Amino acid sequence: MTSKQRYEPVIGLEVHAQLLTDSKIFCGCRSAYGGVANAQTCPVCLGLPGALPVLNRRAVEYATRTILAVGGRVNPLSIFARKNYFYPDLPKGYQISQYDRPLGAGGTIAITEDGNGISIGLIRIHVEEDAGKSFHPENAGDEDTTLVDMNRCGVPLIEIVSRPDIRSPRQAGLYLTRLRQILEYLEVCSGNMEEGALRCDANVSVRPVGESAFGTRTEVKNMNSIRGVERALAFEIERQTRLLQSGGTVVQETLLWDEKAQTAHPMRSKEESSDYRYFPEPDLLPLRIAPEWIESVRASLPEMPEARARRLVQQYGITTYDASVLTDTRALAEYYEATVRHFADGKKAANWIMTEVLRVIKERGIGIGDFPVKPEALAELLGMVEAGTISGKMAKDIFERMVASGQRASEIVKSEGLEQLSDDGVLIAVIDAVIADNPGQLAKYKAGRAQLLGFFVGETMKRTQGRANPQRVNELLRERLGAPGG
Repeated sequence: MTSKQRYEPVIGLEVHAQLLTDSKIFCGCRSAYGGVANAQTCPVCLGLPGALPVLNRRAVEYATRTILAVGGRVNPLSIFARKNYFYPDLPKGYQISQYDRPLGAGGTIAITEDGNGISIGLIRIHVEEDAGKSFHPENAGDEDTTLVDMNRCGVPLIEIVSRPDIRSPRQAGLYLTRLRQILEYLEVCSGNMEEGALRCDANVSVRPVGESAFGTRTEVKNMNSIRGVERALAFEIERQTRLLQSGGTVVQETLLWDEKAQTAHPMRSKEESSDYRYFPEPDLLPLRIAPEWIESVRASLPEMPEARARRLVQQYGITTYDASVLTDTRALAEYYEATVRHFADGKKAANWIMTEVLRVIKERGIGIGDFPVKPEALAELLGMVEAGTISGKMAKDIFERMVASGQRASEIVKSEGLEQLSDDGVLIAVIDAVIADNPGQLAKYKAGRAQLLGFFVGETMKRTQGRANPQRVNELLRERLGAPGG
């Protein structure tokens, strides 16, 4: 019996998502990523004596949007609390967060694994501020040097805490992918893990298969990609399993994931909530939210990815798989629908976007928002193929030029004389010349080698520089050559 058969993992995720507000949660400082170190600070976010926080209404709205989108409950009364702990990049010595009265409770994230639907429950979604960031520059000349950038102090976050419903690293990856997609659709978080806009801590334990009691859990931090989360979880599950199989005991602690070494190292013993000495934030009133305001936020929610995928299948006749690809991001779904508004064949538009457009985006490492061919221009190109103005093969060449130059398809076709040749008189003249120049191939075709039809098609296309209508060339060649062996 293998270790994976004897033990099963139990995983819960705590995800911090940075809200896309212009300013910080308790002051007017900019919350944008980057910038000159410590330039986006003020007495409030630095925690200087006498500075008082003022809650950012937009942060509460974005948090509320998220809670409603996942089917959670918005509490009409929530309370901010001080979470006391010391970090060099937390100048106040405490973080303003929420504890026993969070803004949101409940909700689910639905994932699909191997065709099976799985519902991951949520415990809570609460609002809090971010801390600063410590750096250890390699060129400082002193390996003990630490620099601190306080720009991130006070940036608004929501913490999304799942139930321990996840049973594998892959499920964790699917959960994070779906959560990031939801946040992106809501336009409340960029989801950029490299910039720290979406951060994940994982609580993981293992237990003998069939037992209901949880094992001792550890917390794994410092993963900066979904793939990194999956790798870190696989490492920790294997470590705990081997430890228990050898008669050892799992210690409750926090581990730091080392992506380069593919290992996790102990950071500190795991704190309990009592270690943080929570108490209500005295400088902020309890947050009371009117039911009418909650309903107005609910009414403003966009069409979410699952609903949009179902509609695309019904409205444009594409497959469920196509719809899942095209709704991967809100921007991609809008690009597709904008294309279809100008070119009615939804399936052909989907095929082009999923192959040619996504290929270029992947090669260039860009988002659909930076793709140089706008939906109207792509629709024009597809329309020219549909009308027989250019061939499908030529359309791909023109598409590459559109990507490189930003020109419209009609401009390229006109300036380079690339219109498809469909005139029978012109095509027959070329075909007759091809036949006359290849008597040996003609004799073999007449002797029964039917596959030589492709040779004559290729020669005709070559002599017309790819402009001949391939369907019409095939039809005319069959007429001129007759049946093979005939």
